[in-house]
Amino acid sequence: MALFDNPVIPGFSPDPSICRVGDDYYLATSSFEYVPGVPLWHSRDLVHWRLIGHALDRPSQLALPDTAAASTGVYAPTLRHHDGLFWLITTVVAGAGNILVTAEDPAGPWSDPVPVGIPGIDPDLAWEEDGTCWCVFSADGIHGVRIDPKSGEPLGEPVPMWSGSGLQYPEGPHLYRIGDWWYLLLSEGGTERGHALSVARARALPGPFEPHPANPVLSHRSTGHPVQNTGHGDLVRAHDGSWWMVLLGTRPRGDTPMYHGMGRETFLAPVRWEDEWPLPGPLEPRAQTPALAPHPWPREPDRDDFDSPALAPRWVTLRRGDPEAVRLDERPGHLVLHARADSLDTPGALFVGRRQRDPDCTARTLVDVSDGGRGGLAVRLDEAHHYEVEVSDGTVRAIARIGPLRHTVAERAVPAGPVRLRIDVTTSAVLPPTITSRDPETAPPPGLRGGGPDTLRLGYETAGTGDGDNGGDDDGAFEILAELDGRYLTTEVAGGFTGRVFGMYATRGSAAFDWFELGPA
Repeated sequence: MALFDNPVIPGFSPDPSICRVGDDYYLATSSFEYVPGVPLWHSRDLVHWRLIGHALDRPSQLALPDTAAASTGVYAPTLRHHDGLFWLITTVVAGAGNILVTAEDPAGPWSDPVPVGIPGIDPDLAWEEDGTCWCVFSADGIHGVRIDPKSGEPLGEPVPMWSGSGLQYPEGPHLYRIGDWWYLLLSEGGTERGHALSVARARALPGPFEPHPANPVLSHRSTGHPVQNTGHGDLVRAHDGSWWMVLLGTRPRGDTPMYHGMGRETFLAPVRWEDEWPLPGPLEPRAQTPALAPHPWPREPDRDDFDSPALAPRWVTLRRGDPEAVRLDERPGHLVLHARADSLDTPGALFVGRRQRDPDCTARTLVDVSDGGRGGLAVRLDEAHHYEVEVSDGTVRAIARIGPLRHTVAERAVPAGPVRLRIDVTTSAVLPPTITSRDPETAPPPGLRGGGPDTLRLGYETAGTGDGDNGGDDDGAFEILAELDGRYLTTEVAGGFTGRVFGMYATRGSAAFDWFELGPA
């Protein structure tokens, strides 16, 4: 029996929506304040996924103001294929509202957005046999309305459809015509530990909808299951006739209430049919692989040497692209960042990063701030929750921003020239006090011991005989400046809807990065 490991898309990849075209599967996920917006993934076996681009990848499609709060931006998308086109509908909070884009190829280019004249969030698209298009959305319950998908104009007034079993926050609706029934799948209970999936059906639209008698049909609430927060599911029929669901979940760790720092991730679960009802699950960390021909993709390299004319699709920045501040053409083989704000605490600060995809991982970079700049390596959840190790004026320092508090945990003088910075994340280590410093003169009093999901070690590497690409002794010793409890970079502490992103930043002048590496420890 072949097995696969969940999640199938690890790291901050929430609200998955899926469609199949022939033997190919395409999936979209939420992106919130990060741009490009709406990552698009491709698979041929439902288990192995590769990033092929973004639906909203240029300013005419998406540009959030610097003042847009963290966890606003692009919410749950729906991806569908109909009449020879890919259709994607989503909500841009603190921006354009509900929009619809189309493409012939999911890798792009995608059209400029068409505004959709509906309230609420989490819009969905479904077509009747005669071509009538329905848009279903969440706004004080689940409503539906016929629309003209080309213009985005509603063709009538929205009508209530079905709002779940009575739990809070009915959201993420998906409408399907399967056999003789219309099925309405939605999430309820909130996207935290109470998250659940429920389903109803009707013979015709707009209903009435009959709920499944055992709703919710999938939830891990109040259990000790290692996957929690399960919801925002979408159904797909595989090309062998089997049925599957992609959905979001988290992998919390540590003491109560347990914490997740990598965000909500994309999981895969089988779907069985009983009495003409789709029933998802079980959802397990290790499960039987779909009976499809395996099709793994080459692993993306952990390291980027910035030798290409453009950044790969996995790189993201905050709220808006800025080609004048993010330069690959200024210094050959380097990514040069020009500061826009004096701190990562400030919305509008320049940060370029990649999502954390491995619970135990190492991030490293070689940075040069010899022209009077200030910059470094950071792991970010939002403006009020981030850790960084930075260089300026011959000093390397470790900094923690936790809610209203910002503290330089330790600092050390370093020789002039480029400096290799490093952050390690370890889940298996015995956690140190909440914040510790290797410098006893600057160490704060010990805090609570244990409890967090992981430990983050921040520091720099001394000069070695290597060029920094092996992670071994020839790359120099790892000088640890601080060990920080990972709980403060989790949703349970910080709130919001995103996950950790590791990356590079500049907060004064410019910083030139020779390479960046993020991979499993």
